Amino acid sequence: MISARRRMLFVMDPIEGEDFAASTTIVLMHEAQRRGHEVLFAQQADLSIELGRACANVTPITLDATLNGRFERGEPRRAVLDDEIDVAFQRKDPPVDADYVAATQILGTCRRSLVLNRPTSVIAYNEKLFALHFPDLMPETTVTRSIAELRAFMKSLGGEMIVKPLDGKGGEGIFHLYEGERNVSSILEQVSQFETRWVMAQRYLPAVRDGDKRILLLEGEPLGAVLRVPADSEVRANLHVGGRAAQAGLSDADRRIIARVGPALREAGLFFVGIDVIGDKLTEINVTSPTGMQEINTLDGVRLEEAVIARVEALIAERGGA
Repeated sequence: MISARRRMLFVMDPIEGEDFAASTTIVLMHEAQRRGHEVLFAQQADLSIELGRACANVTPITLDATLNGRFERGEPRRAVLDDEIDVAFQRKDPPVDADYVAATQILGTCRRSLVLNRPTSVIAYNEKLFALHFPDLMPETTVTRSIAELRAFMKSLGGEMIVKPLDGKGGEGIFHLYEGERNVSSILEQVSQFETRWVMAQRYLPAVRDGDKRILLLEGEPLGAVLRVPADSEVRANLHVGGRAAQAGLSDADRRIIARVGPALREAGLFFVGIDVIGDKLTEINVTSPTGMQEINTLDGVRLEEAVIARVEALIAERGGA
């Protein structure tokens, strides 16, 4: 099927904890395996630098062809990445904490091995803050640690807003606040950890009731989209907190957003990204481990992972891989 067998390393959370029915990482691994490549697994703690060279304790993984959650581990081994690994996918979930930054910087020392997404850009572009490079595409937004400033911002918006921590994932720590609710002060204290953590606050977009659209981009170009519709009892549309996946096409507004964001992603080496759009507003740019691929595959009858791994094969060849 392929001209050369590659070694593809996935730096990720423990594979036993992955949801095989929903994980984008798992289907990328499966497609790499299907195309004849060696699939290797490592966690952040398995990374190190020896004599100036990035290394990892890697474990070969063989997934069951039906993606039923079963897999086999091979014999672990020590690998010098530039000598033995063709591509390393960094697919560890946030938070982007000190351990994450150190692991990313270790991967950033690779010279021959391709690392996706580009480590320096993953560190440079916080998933919440990156979107602020395009403020005209976003709802009104402020970022602060100050509870007084958050209160004033909510008042300026007419008494209603969304707040979320900068380092959350999967809807963690998101609150819909409005004047008159007696827990506003308590929530702001908790989400800001008593003014020691930055908080992003945004205008509440009623269009979220119709769905929060996740658009997957490959080298800045649209790969597929899914609409995540919140449950009646939830403000969050994330699928793992009860959101429902619905088929989604691209609107004119989506295409305008992609036309603006895509070139910046390509320039930064952000190979595989998920952007979130509510109504006609960009809310987040997810650069660490964007999800949604399996839902799009199921709804649209496609296999998006084929395009991703095929492009990785081409990039390795372009870099002079044998």
